[in-house]
Amino acid sequence: MKFLETSKYHYLNKFTYVNLRWIAYTGQLIAVVLVQFILEFKFDYFYCLLIIFFGFITNLYLQFRVRNNQLNTLSSTIFLAYDILQLGILFFLTGGITNPFIFLIIIPSVFSSQHLDVSSSIILVFFTVLNLIFLTFYYHELPSPNQLHFHTPDYYLYGISISIFIGLLFLVYFGVKFKIESIIRMKAYDKIQEIMSKENELLSLGGQAAAAAHSLGTPLSTILLTVKELQKDFSGDLKLKKDLDLLVSQSNRCSEILKKLTLNPSVEDQFIDANLCLDDYIREIVRSFQEISKKNFIINLSKFTNRINTYKSTEIIYGLRNFIGNANKFSNDKIEIFLRSDKKETEIIIKDDGPGFPKDLIDKHKLGEPYIRTTDNAYNSKYGLGLGTFIGKTLLEKNFAYIEFRNDKKKGGAEVIIRWNNKDLIKV
Repeated sequence: MKFLETSKYHYLNKFTYVNLRWIAYTGQLIAVVLVQFILEFKFDYFYCLLIIFFGFITNLYLQFRVRNNQLNTLSSTIFLAYDILQLGILFFLTGGITNPFIFLIIIPSVFSSQHLDVSSSIILVFFTVLNLIFLTFYYHELPSPNQLHFHTPDYYLYGISISIFIGLLFLVYFGVKFKIESIIRMKAYDKIQEIMSKENELLSLGGQAAAAAHSLGTPLSTILLTVKELQKDFSGDLKLKKDLDLLVSQSNRCSEILKKLTLNPSVEDQFIDANLCLDDYIREIVRSFQEISKKNFIINLSKFTNRINTYKSTEIIYGLRNFIGNANKFSNDKIEIFLRSDKKETEIIIKDDGPGFPKDLIDKHKLGEPYIRTTDNAYNSKYGLGLGTFIGKTLLEKNFAYIEFRNDKKKGGAEVIIRWNNKDLIKV
């Protein structure tokens, strides 16, 4: 899809950027006027006003002449580089590295780390460092009263430059890091929305199928009854008997197909809207896997003494099904599901007799994160990008659950512990 391809590029919202620049230029203008005319500190304020005026011109151009609402990476980098240069010239005229507002020069680079790609951030950081080095050695004196001469030792000036440089690298690095993680999570959340949308569509179709099966059941029974009566009346006609037998077999087949179209043929049609407990969820999910898997599912309810009913939640069903599906996928033969509850907590433990979770993922607590891979080649054939685990964990946590992953120390299989406080489970 073209949309997915183009959405990978980085863009800067023009209106947000323009508004930030208006705030910056207004602040610069107020500072210059305040220092020159209120505090009466003498400096080359005319050149400062000229530089600020050019800034206003570029912002007017950006606001009214640039038609795009989103600035691409190249345009954004050029405008941000101009902002660094503009600040550099202002600081050159007003004390250089000794100006107490010198830290503002790192803002364009930090801003780019959140909105542009890594290469743009590197270019802007390099340009900012060049400005800092220049302003450390070349600058006009800091504006001050005539009787006061502001002077700082060289080592102090170098310390200011180094501290700003370190802060710049720190903020840009973490800006880029958090932006990448945010993009990854947004993609994963979009995947959740897509899956849940399909799940709701299937649920809706399932409900319609159940209604159709219920509605068609009566006329189908009438047809079958009529055909059987005809069989009795024309039992002596061998040719007609074959046709009537075929009608009976096909009617029975239609009945079986309609049963399969329902969400759960063994319960009433009101199942979708019924109050359910977690053991109902588990039985429904296990039943769906037993139809396609020959593995042994064991549900243990011996310690499940406090049943709490909730309205049926597609999110909980899908989250539990992801973890039970993973257990089915990686187990050798047996999947055990333990339900425990007391007055305070309700807990589900899903165990399998497979190889367990990869050691590198479980040791580093990466399970539940999207787009991760194990370095253990033994798992690569079955493990994907961790999206299934991420989706299951996210959906259950959204419904107040606490999730824990671990390996069985005795048997070696994987264990997923899903726990609710009863007061939270009631809210679901």
